[in-house]
Amino acid sequence: MSPNRRASDTPRVELASVQRYDPLGAYRVRPFTIAVSIAWVVWSAVQSIWGRDVPGSPALSILTVGLLLVAALLLARITDPARAPVSRGAFVAYVALLAVATVGSVAAQWGPDRNALNDFMPLVCAVGILVIAPYRPWSELVIAGSALAALCVCCWAVADARFPVGVPPTVVALLAAGPTLIATLASAAFSMTFVQLAARVQIRAQSYSIERADRDGITRTVQADRAVILARDVAPFFERLVRQGAASAEDAERARAIADGIRSVMVEDADRTWLQHAVFVAGGNADTIDDPDALARTMSADERAVVRATLRALIASASVDPAGIAVSVRRVDQEARNRSEMRIHAQIAGQESDIRGMLNPYLAVLRMTFPSLRIAVSNSNLALRFAYDQR
Repeated sequence: MSPNRRASDTPRVELASVQRYDPLGAYRVRPFTIAVSIAWVVWSAVQSIWGRDVPGSPALSILTVGLLLVAALLLARITDPARAPVSRGAFVAYVALLAVATVGSVAAQWGPDRNALNDFMPLVCAVGILVIAPYRPWSELVIAGSALAALCVCCWAVADARFPVGVPPTVVALLAAGPTLIATLASAAFSMTFVQLAARVQIRAQSYSIERADRDGITRTVQADRAVILARDVAPFFERLVRQGAASAEDAERARAIADGIRSVMVEDADRTWLQHAVFVAGGNADTIDDPDALARTMSADERAVVRATLRALIASASVDPAGIAVSVRRVDQEARNRSEMRIHAQIAGQESDIRGMLNPYLAVLRMTFPSLRIAVSNSNLALRFAYDQR
């Protein structure tokens, strides 16, 4: 978070998720999340078919497994980096599916319970909270996990009242709620600790300001360009003067040309924005940047870092033509003059799936930084569009 970002843009720690501070980390655990959700669907189906110890209702068993399948599909969809972050509504829908599946599981196997292994929903609920932990704040995890645990206790208590298993009610409640409560506490502790540490690190990182980053970048470029001119022009020129022992009129003209070259390099770098500098350093053509009002300068340090990394990845990709990358920045509202929109266009040569696979880690970060991100991939064109507040 940059020091000049408004306080209202900064989420309170208790309302922030791991995905908010580490979108790449959340993206990398997504394959594990999907694998676990598939595993619980398979396990619930196996237990519903071969683990039954009462006739129950096959139709309700099918419904329960179907609900878990829908929950798994929903989880895969909402954790897609192109749809980040996971919204509260999606999270509530996910938890609701697990809750209905819990009731359906008990109703599907209504009868004397002789095998606790076929009561799979307490463990499924526990795992369900664990895998969603990186995507929602710890406070919501506690509420959802506690609600699911309480529902498991109620369902088991009703079943035990009708078909006693011969153990104390406290044991029944512990078996029903234990897995989910343990997973909830672990998930909440992980999320809260991670977010608090990340917030502290981010505050310390604010000492490296935008102005200093720009100044350092321009300084490095000027030094590199000067070194090129010195090695290519100045050093050979002075070596020739030393060898011939005297300077001619042609040498004076050559010296003026070298001095003009150094001066032009310094002027160009002084006028170059960080966006042009980023494209230039990455190997692209800075002339394709269309930002007549220098609105890119109004981005925060976080936003600049994300855009810079994305452009670098696009230029370095074998599926993208560096010469076909164009960036334009305009004001969204000419009257308000406090919000801008950036559009990045690239010409691609590979398959849409290839370019999306390459961009997925960057989309995960872009979506968290710019919630208004829009992506369009068609034929040989890639277009990214997002708005941001001017700082």
